[in-house]
Amino acid sequence: MMAFALDMDGTVYKGEEAIPGAAEFVSFLRERGIPFVFLTNNSSHGRGFYLRRLERMGFDVSLENILTSTTATVRYLRSVHPGRSVYPVGVDDFVCEISEAGIEIDDEDPDIVLLAFDTSITYGKINKAYRFLKGGAGFVATHPDDLCPTEQGYDIDIGPFIRMFESMTGAVAEVVGKPSRRMLEMAAEEMGVRLSEVVMVGDRLYTDMRMAANAGTRSVLVLSGEATGEELKASGLAPTAVVGSVAEIPALIEKSAL
Repeated sequence: MMAFALDMDGTVYKGEEAIPGAAEFVSFLRERGIPFVFLTNNSSHGRGFYLRRLERMGFDVSLENILTSTTATVRYLRSVHPGRSVYPVGVDDFVCEISEAGIEIDDEDPDIVLLAFDTSITYGKINKAYRFLKGGAGFVATHPDDLCPTEQGYDIDIGPFIRMFESMTGAVAEVVGKPSRRMLEMAAEEMGVRLSEVVMVGDRLYTDMRMAANAGTRSVLVLSGEATGEELKASGLAPTAVVGSVAEIPALIEKSAL
């Protein structure tokens, strides 16, 4: 059995444009009954946002094929911190999503400060989170990315905020998203396969390829996004395969090269 965990931006699309051959690759997986799930660390949008984006680009997908760091974080909180309240630092859609999932929101005395990618962050939110952490609240972050790809290039993501809160409070964040193996374990569970059967496909060395290495799974680095061949050489990582784009993966599957 083989199953695929697929990064999105830089791997199957760039901005609002599908990478040539990416939709056909997903159709190839569907036709052969090979399970797949799309993974994203971006916690500012819900699964429906990514479903609509992928459908617009011609991908044959359903909501069950998408796993965001928000979804993964909700599951993590339920399993590791059941019944505990959170102070969320995130956009309104994120707060609504975790609240609708049954996670208790507490702006006064939370058990946990929950940090997400927050494009609406304010000095007030930062100080409130700081005071809660100094007071002994736990610290959970949806993902550790330093940068988030946008139409204009890259925006500052939550990695620098994690480091700021850790250095100022002594708290240590429990990180759920890539490169934590937790995200890949949840993807395997979502697809109904063993972790050892998952192949991680992505364009980032420090999240996608590092997560696969952390989980001991196979991986395919695509050079259609962020990483370059030179950066791979300097990284110390050894993906199972390196290809120009996902369009080349069906040939690897046919040759049993994965």
